[in-house]
Amino acid sequence: MQKDMAVRACGLIIYRRLQSAPSSKVTDSIEYLLLQTSYGTHHWTPPKGHVDPGEDDLQTAFRETQEEAGLQADQLTLIEGYKKELQYPVRGKPKTVIYWLAEMKDYNTEIKLSEEHQAFQWLKLDDACKFAEYEDMQATLKEVHQFLCAKE
Repeated sequence: MQKDMAVRACGLIIYRRLQSAPSSKVTDSIEYLLLQTSYGTHHWTPPKGHVDPGEDDLQTAFRETQEEAGLQADQLTLIEGYKKELQYPVRGKPKTVIYWLAEMKDYNTEIKLSEEHQAFQWLKLDDACKFAEYEDMQATLKEVHQFLCAKE
């Protein structure tokens, strides 16, 4: 592995739908899962982490979700047709983060945090964007939301 290689991380943007009245707009019933790190600036992000040797990107996303939020792959439905690659510098080095989109099968599934995180929240789009202070993460959440609303 070369020293100058970009850091690569993968994760899942996880959402759940409120079991609400059929008449309510789908946009109002979607909540996104954000985890608050227990280190650094305590920022809020979806579950994500670095790719291990021999793993493909999607395996990493599911493994990190299991480690950080306690969610197994079979508790989630991967949503076809959405994949987002973000690139930004971290301490002067390029970092690539790839997100897929997944829906919780059961609204009430419990989140179990690892020691990497100290809190989690299920947030509607506006609040999720307030918590996720990085502009590209906010833009990604809005894009996901439009993608989900367009699917309805």
